[in-house]
Amino acid sequence: MTPEPVLPTSTRFISTRALLSRIRADWQRARPGLDPSPMLTYLLLDRLHAALERQVNRTYAPAGLNPATWDLLLTLRRSSPPGGLTPTELAQLTAISGASITNRIARLLARGLIERQLSEHDRRSSRVRLSRQGLALADELLPRHLENERQIFGALGDTELVLLEELAGRLLASLESADPT
Repeated sequence: MTPEPVLPTSTRFISTRALLSRIRADWQRARPGLDPSPMLTYLLLDRLHAALERQVNRTYAPAGLNPATWDLLLTLRRSSPPGGLTPTELAQLTAISGASITNRIARLLARGLIERQLSEHDRRSSRVRLSRQGLALADELLPRHLENERQIFGALGDTELVLLEELAGRLLASLESADPT
């Protein structure tokens, strides 16, 4: 009989390797013959996502931004013509719902990081663009953000990064084609 993997006694942190090993052993004990590999792969990717998010948040959190508002600032910085983008265009470029865009816009408007201009032809329509302050903040944080992401992926070589992108892209395309919403 294989001994049960020992987890650290500290409740603060359990390495993902130790956790996956423990879960695999627990399933073998609870349901011998069951292959928990899909669950373990999902858990690995879920923990990877959480770790990536924590690391990336370090770039913009000190500026009082969250992932949603940072995404909107970056989208406006890279994709907005001088006249701005409509909330619908922003939703398409960020792949989020209209209600979420409205919330993000309101937060950034309150901070003076974006400007909204109502349409002369239809008062229900508006365009959003970065304010001077928003442009300055995006340009200040962007180099740090990119360097942070370079460091994150620095653990992988160029060939490994290409393979990671290919595999992740293939998995995502499969999931998106199965559920296009």
